Amino acid sequence: MRFYNSIYKKVVDFKPLNPETVTMYACGPTVYKDAHIGNFRTYTLSDLIYRTLKFNGYNVKFVMNITDVGHLLSNADEGADRLEQSAKEEGKSAKDIVDFYTNRFLEDYDKLNLTRPIKFTKATAYIEQQIKLIKSLEEKGYTYNTSDGVYFDTSKFDNYGQLSGLKPENIKEGARVDINPEKKNSTDFALWKFSNASEKRQQEWMSPWGKGFPGWHIECSAMCLTELGDTIDIHLGAEDLKMIHHQNEIAQSEASTDKKFVKYWIHGGFLNIEEDKMSKSLGNVYTVSDVIEKDFKPLALRYLYMTAHYRSPLSFSWTALKNAQNSLYKLYEIVSSLTEKADAPISEKHIDKFNDALDNDLNMPRALAVVWELLKSDLPDPIKVATLLKMDQVLGFNIDDHVGFEIPDEIVNLARNRAEYRKNGIWDKADMVRKDIISKGYIVSDNTDGSFELRRRV
Repeated sequence: MRFYNSIYKKVVDFKPLNPETVTMYACGPTVYKDAHIGNFRTYTLSDLIYRTLKFNGYNVKFVMNITDVGHLLSNADEGADRLEQSAKEEGKSAKDIVDFYTNRFLEDYDKLNLTRPIKFTKATAYIEQQIKLIKSLEEKGYTYNTSDGVYFDTSKFDNYGQLSGLKPENIKEGARVDINPEKKNSTDFALWKFSNASEKRQQEWMSPWGKGFPGWHIECSAMCLTELGDTIDIHLGAEDLKMIHHQNEIAQSEASTDKKFVKYWIHGGFLNIEEDKMSKSLGNVYTVSDVIEKDFKPLALRYLYMTAHYRSPLSFSWTALKNAQNSLYKLYEIVSSLTEKADAPISEKHIDKFNDALDNDLNMPRALAVVWELLKSDLPDPIKVATLLKMDQVLGFNIDDHVGFEIPDEIVNLARNRAEYRKNGIWDKADMVRKDIISKGYIVSDNTDGSFELRRRV
C-alpha cells in the first residue's frame, strides 16, 4: 500500500508500526452546528482508508474526536468559543448544544454508511489528561504565561513547520502579533485559556494556572496519546488543518514525549460549490439533510465523493450529485438483474485491479472504473455478484441489498392487470395500478412490443 504523506510531500510505502494492527486518528467535528457536506468528504476519506486497511488484512484501531469545547472563532486563539457562542445564539445550555449536534452528526454519519470508530472521544472527557500534558510541557520549558493564557513557545521546538512550512523566522516581523502583543512568536499558540471575568462561560475548569478551558490543539494530542499511544500510524483531516492545527499537534506531542507523533499524515482536499469554496456569506453551505430534502440518497453523495481523487478539489453541484445518483441507481439496477450462488468464486483479476487502485494512494475513481469494467464483462452472473460484494467491503454502497431478488406474485399480477388495462385503453385504471406498484416498492416499465419489466425501487 502507498499513501501520500503530507509531511514528506510525496507518496510513500505504508509500513505500520505493528504489522497486524494499524492505529488511526481522525479529526472529527466541532459540535456547535451541523457538519456540512464538505466536512463529510473528509469523514468519508477516513472511512475509505479504514475499509481499505481492513480489505488488506489489517486490524485497525480507529479513534475520532468530537470537539465540544475550546475551538475559538479564530484559529489564532482569539474570539469567542464557537460552542459557547452557539449556545448563546440559540438560548440553550452548552450541554444541550453538544448533545443536539453530536446526535445530528452521528445520524448523518450513519446515513453515509461510514464505519464508526472504536471510540468517539469528547474533549471535555479528557480535561485531566490535557492538564497533565500541559504540565509536562511546562516542566520541559516549552511554555510561558500571558494575561490570557498559557502558550507554547514554538521557537523552542526545532522541527516546528515541518508539516506546514510555517516557521517563526519565515513570518514577517509583526505579522499577527497585533492580535496578542504578549505572544513571543506569531506562531505561538494557546494551551490553556484563562476565563475572562467579563465572560460568563458555561464550560470552565480549575487548573494549576487558574480557572479556564483548554486550547483547541491540546485536546487532540491528549486524546490521541491517551487512546492510541505516543506514536501512531495515521492521522487524518482536511487540508485546512495542515497549516496550524496539525502542526501544533506535532509540536506539543513530540515536545512532551520526545517521540515521533505520527508516521503518516493524510489530508483530504476541499469540496467546492460550483467552483466556489463553501461559505455562509454565499449561502452555499449544504448539509446531508439538504441533500435528502432534495430527494437524493446519502449514498449518492458517497458515490460523488469517490469520483475525484481524495487530494484533489471536488466541485459539488446538484447536477453532479444527480449524475452520481443516476450512476448508483444504474449499478443497483444491473445488480438486481444478476443471479447469485452461495459458492460462486470471485474474479481474482478484477479484485487485483481494484486493490491496485486502492493501494495506489486510494485512487477511488480508478476503483469505480474497475467496478463498471466488471459489470460490462462476459463473466457469469454469480462471479460478478461475488466479486462486487467483495469490492463493496470498501465501497460501502450496500450492494447486498440489491442483489438478485424475486418479485412477489402480487406485484407481477398487478403489472399484468395494468398491461390489460393499457391494452384496452383504460388509462386511468392503468395509472392507478402503476401508482400502487410504486407504493409497494417497485417500478414497472413498458416495452414497445406490449410486454413489461419490473424492478425494485432504490
